[in-house]
Amino acid sequence: MVIKDKILIIEDEKGIRNFMKTVLSANGYDVLEAENGTDGYSMLTSHCPDLVILDLGLPDIDGVSLLKAIREWSSKPVLVVSARTHERDKVEALDLGADDYITKPFGTSELLARLRTAIRHTRISVNKGAMAHRGKCIIGDLTVDFQKYRVFVKGEDVGLTQNEFRIVALLGKYAGKVLTYDFIMKELWGPNVPDDNRILRVNMANIRRKIEENPSEPKFIFTEIGIGYRMVEADE
Repeated sequence: MVIKDKILIIEDEKGIRNFMKTVLSANGYDVLEAENGTDGYSMLTSHCPDLVILDLGLPDIDGVSLLKAIREWSSKPVLVVSARTHERDKVEALDLGADDYITKPFGTSELLARLRTAIRHTRISVNKGAMAHRGKCIIGDLTVDFQKYRVFVKGEDVGLTQNEFRIVALLGKYAGKVLTYDFIMKELWGPNVPDDNRILRVNMANIRRKIEENPSEPKFIFTEIGIGYRMVEADE
């Protein structure tokens, strides 16, 4: 099964929104769309897209304010598209956490190239140069392939579901660090996810059955009791 990247477009101009939707859909992306900031933020928290395309000139909420709100809880890539051409607007958006800034009007090739780059940088934005170079997190017999959306053990695809892969990919991105239950759940399912982490624990149990030789004695992903999970530090 091919997992498609899910893109949320928050843009009030119908013509531009339709143009982007057509281009992205034709290039294999799942597309969600919102014509104002309120609906866009609601869709972001409920549908958890892989990337957000955000217009700054929204009718109800200034895009800069919406970007601030997103960055309070999420590191999802945000690609700003705007008619604002002044350098200070670009600098402000980038300083607030936008991954890139495209000035309207823009072409198909530029949109796709910048989108691919934003997603790729997010998936492999780790401090280990080797991991960033090859787009993989390798720990002994375990390989997390961020580009192919696959996890392999001893070269065999273990067949993770979409949710299972997202969990493993997130842990792989921060390999060696403890990620709290709250951080993982908000990154994957948005800020309004229930406090109960049962869904995360169920997914982790399934992941371990697929990647660990002995799930009761894991060697790849460890539980930090009462805190969260930690993936073993990646090979250099």
